[in-house]
Amino acid sequence: MTSDSKAPGTVLTIDGRIAVIQLADPSKKNSLSSPLLESLQENLDSIHKNDSVRALIITGSDGVFSAGADINELRTLDTPSALSFARFGQKVFQEISDSALIKIAAIKGPCMGGGLDLALACSYRFAAPDAVFAHPGAKLGIITGFGGTQRLTSLIGVSNTLHLFLTARRITADEAESIGLVDSVVSDPVASARCGASVS
Repeated sequence: MTSDSKAPGTVLTIDGRIAVIQLADPSKKNSLSSPLLESLQENLDSIHKNDSVRALIITGSDGVFSAGADINELRTLDTPSALSFARFGQKVFQEISDSALIKIAAIKGPCMGGGLDLALACSYRFAAPDAVFAHPGAKLGIITGFGGTQRLTSLIGVSNTLHLFLTARRITADEAESIGLVDSVVSDPVASARCGASVS
């Protein structure tokens, strides 16, 4: 197992044919700040230069997948910088979605807002029993700008999507599985993702 990259907010580890990107900014609950997104892009660039990699697992740290966009950073943005931030996040997530790799989100704990958008950019989502999902923007007067409005609808349908967006309600891993938001609820999402990536 080799660790190829460590940048602010993320850690990339490559083990044979499987790359793992860990969101690792626990002081901010792995919020998707500009530095973390830039680090994520650097990780993707490294992975795509490695012809041996066939699968990508994205996971969190300290019991949190991601709390979503960094609200403190959003408060500092004006209209042009907010548009630039949203477009960059869309670009990174679209690159994940378009990649020929097997992409698996291994989710523990909160998976909120932009963090959920990141999970939606993957091919599969494995969740621990303690995983919690929400798009809380309605309570904050904002809406996600990272592509979740489109990906969520195609995955769970218009009715379920509207319910999540308009109520901002948190749903459990079991409920997420029942509506098709996650593929499986497992005790160890990363181990299950490794197993799934190895046999795919």
